[in-house]
Amino acid sequence: MVSVIGAGAWGSAIYFAIKEKVNAVITSRKKRDIEGFVDFKDALKNEYLIVVIAAQAIKDFLKDYKEEIKSKKILVASKGIDVESLKFLDEIFEEYVDRKNLAFVSGPSFAKEVKEKKPTALVIASKNLDLAKEFSKFFPDFIKIYVDDDTKGVEIAGAYKNVIAIASGISDGLNLGNNARAALLARGLVEMDRFGEFFGAKKDTFLGLAGAGDLFLTANSTMSRNYRVGFNLAKGKSLNDILNELKEVAEGVYTTKAIYEISKLKNIYTPIANEVYKILYEGKSPKDSLRDLLI
Repeated sequence: MVSVIGAGAWGSAIYFAIKEKVNAVITSRKKRDIEGFVDFKDALKNEYLIVVIAAQAIKDFLKDYKEEIKSKKILVASKGIDVESLKFLDEIFEEYVDRKNLAFVSGPSFAKEVKEKKPTALVIASKNLDLAKEFSKFFPDFIKIYVDDDTKGVEIAGAYKNVIAIASGISDGLNLGNNARAALLARGLVEMDRFGEFFGAKKDTFLGLAGAGDLFLTANSTMSRNYRVGFNLAKGKSLNDILNELKEVAEGVYTTKAIYEISKLKNIYTPIANEVYKILYEGKSPKDSLRDLLI
């Protein structure tokens, strides 16, 4: 039995997909009207957990349920960096769960299209490749799973692309055109890779599904919450109003702050993330930021 922890758009899509292959249940802190929804503590009794809760809530979740989850096999589908501690999610999880029981999944995957059973490809990364292969068997035929051992790269790529997606939304909101967006995404991919390389990630990861694949999807569509954040900022809306309208978490807003702080501490060159930070947290004009990046 597999439990999906988190019943937002992505958690619900994963649940919808895997229940074609395995017995599964879904839960969240707030009760949802979903077939197969169970109590939170009941869900934690199962051997396999797929965690799809907001990155900023991971630390509290692990503290609150450390006894229940310490021996579980966990696939982390959350994307982000803890903004308070500046720790990556693998670092936080490894304080409570043995590394051999941890895997991470990422790749280009809008929840809506997964629910429509449209072809999707994802990568599951773990230091324990047997565990990654085990989790890969839970997914239906319309989702192609690749396995890898570069957990840090998959994790950083999945988090960082949301920041570049905000920048892309800003570019389109300012009507800067296809040329500008293409340049922004190309340089964004280089920036993601540079940041990941500092932490020992593999370059190939950023050229694959978790990096380029997820970036090109998230940074080119209004289906992306992070893209919509950037687009609406460029149209003059306040960040608070945008986030209230979204009604779901746009992880890139928090990841931007974490990457900005980490890059300052480690002296990593991250110009796009820095400009997105200035727009989100210092009130810099989107037009001035994009001009400074592209000139």
